[in-house]
Amino acid sequence: MPDFAPRVRKGDVRAALLSLLGEAPRNGYQMIQDIEERSRGVWRPSPGSVYPALQQLEDEGLLTGDEAGGSRTYRLTELGRKHLSERAQTLSPWEQVAGSVPEDRHELRLLWGQVSEAFGHLARIADDRQVAAAKQLLQRTRRSIFKILAEGE
Repeated sequence: MPDFAPRVRKGDVRAALLSLLGEAPRNGYQMIQDIEERSRGVWRPSPGSVYPALQQLEDEGLLTGDEAGGSRTYRLTELGRKHLSERAQTLSPWEQVAGSVPEDRHELRLLWGQVSEAFGHLARIADDRQVAAAKQLLQRTRRSIFKILAEGE
């Protein structure tokens, strides 16, 4: 069975961070959001991958970070700009990762994300009647999905 999870290769986070900082200074959270937006929701790197990569790039002298208002804003150093220009790619890392998921599976993932968002709202604010109706809908939906899968056998 094919795996339709996005394929993020070693070095993609690093390349994406450098590419974004080549455009403008940003904080880590902004870079996570930008990568998710530019990959059309396919790739949202975790803070656990972004912040260590930023620290490593800073240790290598490719970027510098400034504290302001409780947030750390990163910018490329001269060495970082040189490094980035020497490694220009035809496709950005987020385009490469987004391209690793077939378009129909990408749409399916987006729809699931929207259902998940609606479920989060429901869990927080629904009354007893709404919860009961949602449970019935989810049970029907689960059965319908398995019925679709059974039709293929």
